Amino acid sequence: MLDLAVVGSGIGGSLIAALNKDKNITLFEKDKNLGGCASTFKRGSHHYNAGATTLVGYEDGHILKKQFDTIGLTPNITKSEVAIRVVQGEVVIDRVKDFEQFLESIEKSYPNKNNRAFWSKIKEINEKFWKLQKIYYAKYSLKNYIKTASFINELLFTYGFDLLKNARFFIKQTLGEITAGYERFIDSQLMITVQTNSKDISILSLALGLSYPFHDVFYVDGGMGSLIEEIVKDVETKKDHEIQKILKDTNGWVLESKKGSYKTKDLVLNSSIYQSANLFDDEDIKNYYNSFGFSDQSAFVVYLTLDIKDEFLDHYQFIYDDLIPNSTSNSFFVSVSKQDDKVLSKDGLSVTISTHTGANFWKSLSKDEYKQKKEYTQEFIVGKFLEYFTSIKKQDIKRCFSATSITFNRYINRYNCGGKAISYKNIGQLPSTNTPFKGIYNVGDTVFAAQGWPGVAIGVDVLQRQLNGSS
Repeated sequence: MLDLAVVGSGIGGSLIAALNKDKNITLFEKDKNLGGCASTFKRGSHHYNAGATTLVGYEDGHILKKQFDTIGLTPNITKSEVAIRVVQGEVVIDRVKDFEQFLESIEKSYPNKNNRAFWSKIKEINEKFWKLQKIYYAKYSLKNYIKTASFINELLFTYGFDLLKNARFFIKQTLGEITAGYERFIDSQLMITVQTNSKDISILSLALGLSYPFHDVFYVDGGMGSLIEEIVKDVETKKDHEIQKILKDTNGWVLESKKGSYKTKDLVLNSSIYQSANLFDDEDIKNYYNSFGFSDQSAFVVYLTLDIKDEFLDHYQFIYDDLIPNSTSNSFFVSVSKQDDKVLSKDGLSVTISTHTGANFWKSLSKDEYKQKKEYTQEFIVGKFLEYFTSIKKQDIKRCFSATSITFNRYINRYNCGGKAISYKNIGQLPSTNTPFKGIYNVGDTVFAAQGWPGVAIGVDVLQRQLNGSS
């Protein structure tokens, strides 16, 4: 019997597996590539990152750096001097770590007498958060509720009444009435990080969402999937091994697949919280997972290989006045491989372009409608991409294809990408890493503390304490 089985090799599943590598543990992955939304895959002779590729949080004093150090991993990464170049028509703003340099850029593009006060406050709130000592969120036992309450008390002590402020109210209170362009700039940044705009989130979520370029942002050499492979190199891993059913056993759980059955004492699901019910027959467990509803947030991703020798920045964001066709966003995010990347750029530059879209929209279409709308959205995004990068010609594109929620479900068993944004309305319903069922745990971007490497790493830290009995 295994001590621990982890289903899903996304960021959360891989990190928790590596932190428990000294146990009798196995990591199961449906796809032949590790990493889920953070995987790197091959089509023909070309490699692509499955999704957006910024690595944030590898800094002294931060949870992700501590976890990498515990694992014994020094990642093969390169710091991006410009975290993201944001392009809004004629407006170009470089999101850089240096505060004064960024402030000069924002003041030039969106002059406001209170820009310094606003962005200084955003940076201050963010810095305070990463110094908190009691970050914790769990349910279903008195001990967990006490530790969660202790974290909330620390938040209140640190931020006071600021914690209760609505993000959009704070923007108006500090900056006053801003232009539609400035508002789109702020909200499009938030869509990348917290999956929503400023309307329903707190000032804390606003600060964390806007501040990540004030940290070191890295490019992962060889693709994000290569980093996942390094994280789990000492873990028993079964790729191309889909767990289809999980049953309760006398001493734990039985995982069933077409390739065999496996018994485990404890089980960590790195599957989407919204689709985990499909793994169980037990009605109580199914009802538990179904109680969270479905997050309709997904991604439309275009993949390109460019036969060109130019060097580009690592990341760009393009913001428009209107929504991208068949999407829920007016912006898209671009990641470009470095010329000297021996994996991603072996046969041309690898480009990943992503935007937000509804998962159910693509599920509702007929076969012909799906094909038509997918091609139209892809052509629109590529057209906008070429419109800005005038040095790239259409004939320089060696390969071009795209993915929708249907594609992601086919390969990694999830229609949605990311969880629901943390807001005033749903804070009490936020899924935790533990469950009401002994021996079942969750990790990843659909549970606390949500998206991105830093958010998932916080959830991993909480889960690790639970597994080791220190919670």
